[in-house]
Amino acid sequence: MLSLMLGGSPGGWSVQGLEMLVGKIPFMEAVNGSTVTLPCTYASCIGIEKLYFNWQYNDNGTMQKVCEAMIPADGMEAQKLTVFRERVEFVGTSKTRNVSILLWNITFDDAGQYTCFGRNHKEKGRNHSAIFTLIVVDELTVIDNTVTIIIASAVGGGIALLMGFMLIKNFTIYVLAKIEEKNKECLVSSSGIDNTENGLSGSKADSKPTPKKKLTSA
Repeated sequence: MLSLMLGGSPGGWSVQGLEMLVGKIPFMEAVNGSTVTLPCTYASCIGIEKLYFNWQYNDNGTMQKVCEAMIPADGMEAQKLTVFRERVEFVGTSKTRNVSILLWNITFDDAGQYTCFGRNHKEKGRNHSAIFTLIVVDELTVIDNTVTIIIASAVGGGIALLMGFMLIKNFTIYVLAKIEEKNKECLVSSSGIDNTENGLSGSKADSKPTPKKKLTSA
């Protein structure tokens, strides 16, 4: 967990914090007899000085040390490394701020919670830790995604069918609208022709004026 401490001092404000990280997924499922890495890294916004760290195993409520060491400063490798359990190897490096450990040939007795603990001398004794859980199984469970695939396919097919129906519907409406528009044009045209044949006003038939009578003088 990230711990920040803001405090006033004669010289001004100070910001201090150390963070121990075990990754975004703080657990692992591994097969009995395999070899696994328990991950842990550290970060500090003010750097480190005499960073003490250890790994502890929770044995039914009793914390047992797995290994411990001290890193004098940034860029320096761990010193005074001590391993308390068999089949445990420290594989960390200060270059990547890594304090991970390796468990060889794990057994069901190795399953449980492991705590990565750190204390930075610059923070005057403040403690920081993160928990990683190891699950040991006979064999890894294979997840059957058949049902998920069938459901996804059915949903996708339904959506495609709905889109096809909407396209056909819109196309049919468009065609009917065009046919109706053409029928209206035909009705207007035939009405004009009928008016012309019947000699109605406004038609194209020529209307001859009535001849005027000439007046004769007596």
